[in-house]
Amino acid sequence: MALTLSGLMLYAMWLVLGVMGLSFVVDLFKSFSSGTFSSSTITNYLRDLLYFVFPLFLLSNMMPLDHTDFIIKIAYYIGVVGVLYNYVGGYFKK
Repeated sequence: MALTLSGLMLYAMWLVLGVMGLSFVVDLFKSFSSGTFSSSTITNYLRDLLYFVFPLFLLSNMMPLDHTDFIIKIAYYIGVVGVLYNYVGGYFKK
């Protein structure tokens, strides 16, 4: 199967990866500046890629199975909103 991100789905994935990358860089900078760097920063980021981004890629690859062409897209966009809420909400909680 080929990755079938097109149109708004592609921009939504870029947004998710951009927010996750920005969060990683900010956390990495904070840990380096305070002198408390540990490998858990990197493993947490990799875990989030596996738990949040991989299911979005699975949903995008299941698009040919959806003959209505909107059920899996709705699930994909709900997942994107959930990931963004998780990361943006994390900034306001800190």
